[in-house]
Amino acid sequence: MYKLDLPVDLKQAAAIERRRNMEKQRQSRIFNAKERIIGVDVQALEQQRKDREVREETEAARAEAFAADAIKNDKVVVMMEKRQEQDIRNLNMAVNDFRKNFQVPETRREFDLNDPDGLKKDRPARLTDDDPRCGISGIQKLDGEDLNFTARKKYQQEQMREWTKAQIKERNAADMNQKHADLLYEMKARELDQRACELATAEEECRRQINMATKNFNLAQQREKDEQEAMKRQQQLDDNYTELSNHIYGDMLTENPAVAQSAFGAHRVITDRWKGMSPEQLADVRNRQEQQRQEKERLEMEERLRNEEWDKQRVDADRAAVILERREERLKKELERQQAQENLRLGAEQKAHREFLDKEVYRNNITADFFSQFNTSSR
Repeated sequence: MYKLDLPVDLKQAAAIERRRNMEKQRQSRIFNAKERIIGVDVQALEQQRKDREVREETEAARAEAFAADAIKNDKVVVMMEKRQEQDIRNLNMAVNDFRKNFQVPETRREFDLNDPDGLKKDRPARLTDDDPRCGISGIQKLDGEDLNFTARKKYQQEQMREWTKAQIKERNAADMNQKHADLLYEMKARELDQRACELATAEEECRRQINMATKNFNLAQQREKDEQEAMKRQQQLDDNYTELSNHIYGDMLTENPAVAQSAFGAHRVITDRWKGMSPEQLADVRNRQEQQRQEKERLEMEERLRNEEWDKQRVDADRAAVILERREERLKKELERQQAQENLRLGAEQKAHREFLDKEVYRNNITADFFSQFNTSSR
């Protein structure tokens, strides 16, 4: 009898178990495609990281340039608003000073009717003309019966004339002051417009520099295209975004007013004064329309002749196609007949070959145990 209850070697069993665990860990690392690092192109990944850093730095510089441009524009707008508020404040102060100095209530024509001290200044009626109180039930003389009526009327006329002259003089002085204020305001507006034009020119120069930098970046990316074929689609997308941004912030879509609102050039166009195109421009437009009409007629004639030629060729092609189709149909039927015969022959040969394999060659059937021996080790 064999002795089967032998003591187990613990050291050997631990070594076997350790090797088994190491083999399982190795299989998990090798057979898992997500964690396996064998075959990774480290150089390509490093180049992608560098390209991404260059692209991020370029985008950051471009964003900073746009932010600086926006801050500069905001400062210009705030400065112009402050100047406008200061002009309005100065104009209101001038108007108030003029009213205070030259339009006091005492100089008004109807001040004697609204004078709060009128009763104090008024004297009792009819101090002369015989009776201080003028008796007869206190009627105190009727209009036109006083002794100094003629002198008083003349004095009133002289006073009215003096008032009229003073008002005319004041009106002329006010008009002169207003003209002077308008002249100062117009000069100030011209200065602000000139400053705005200079700022617009500087802004255009800044945008041109940005566009130049973008263009250089695109050229550099184009030169790297042959060496980095894997980055072609991403680079093309970046170029499209850059071009779209240039169009959006360009003068055509933003309708830059500095292009058509030059207020001091001989070539300026003011919409509320523009009367339309000149006769020479209208004549040129009519000539061009006539040329386009003649060109359109010529193209239509050529198109009609071309269509007729194409129709003729199409009819000939259809006729030839019908003939070829009939010929192909006959050939197809013949080929189908030959192929059916060949299929019958091949079927018989394949059946005989299969019977030979089943009866003579493959006598043993493959079970699942045959496939379970594969992919069981990482070595």
